[in-house]
Amino acid sequence: MGTVYPSAQERVEEPPKPFVLPPANSNMRRVYAYLVKHRNIDRSVVAHFAREKLLYEDADYHNAVFVGTDEDGVPRHAHKRSANSFGKAFRLNVEGCDPRHSFHHIGTDRSLYVFEAPIDMLSYITLHPEGWQSHSYVACCGTSIQPVLKLLERQPQINTVLLCLDNDEAGHLASRRMKEQLAERYTVERLIPAHKDWNDDLTAEEPSYAQVMQ
Repeated sequence: MGTVYPSAQERVEEPPKPFVLPPANSNMRRVYAYLVKHRNIDRSVVAHFAREKLLYEDADYHNAVFVGTDEDGVPRHAHKRSANSFGKAFRLNVEGCDPRHSFHHIGTDRSLYVFEAPIDMLSYITLHPEGWQSHSYVACCGTSIQPVLKLLERQPQINTVLLCLDNDEAGHLASRRMKEQLAERYTVERLIPAHKDWNDDLTAEEPSYAQVMQ
């Protein structure tokens, strides 16, 4: 009689974990110090997003937490970024978050600025502060077009999309991909930082940027 092997147990799919915001620290001292002193982001810009409860410091690890909300203002997304200026950077989207609702600001005019990372978005606003709150901005926390499409759905008045992704191969590739998907309905422009990203421009001695129409 041949050997009888035990049958493999059926794999049970784990249900997705519910999205829960990390607990907030009682103050934002470390996050303010990191963003303002190390990253050169304007204090008033940091304060704006903190007041809106879209940016805070987590209690356990003192990371900066960038929150994305849905149409009703309910948090659906959170991106954690280590607030230390040394060692390898820690960046992570909180488990269970909805990628369509990443960190953003909704303005009143017809333009949407698209970034890879929240810090790049805040850096661009610092570099170009005049009337910034009238524009809409979204940080994709990567290069997915999902947050862009969702925000355009929410803001039907927008007719111009400015792709402000990184000045590297991944950023250029994602920008071309996004333009192909958007160009039929929107005016699409590419804004390229002079260095790798907008925070590099902000922290450079002579910040500047190149605008390229593609």
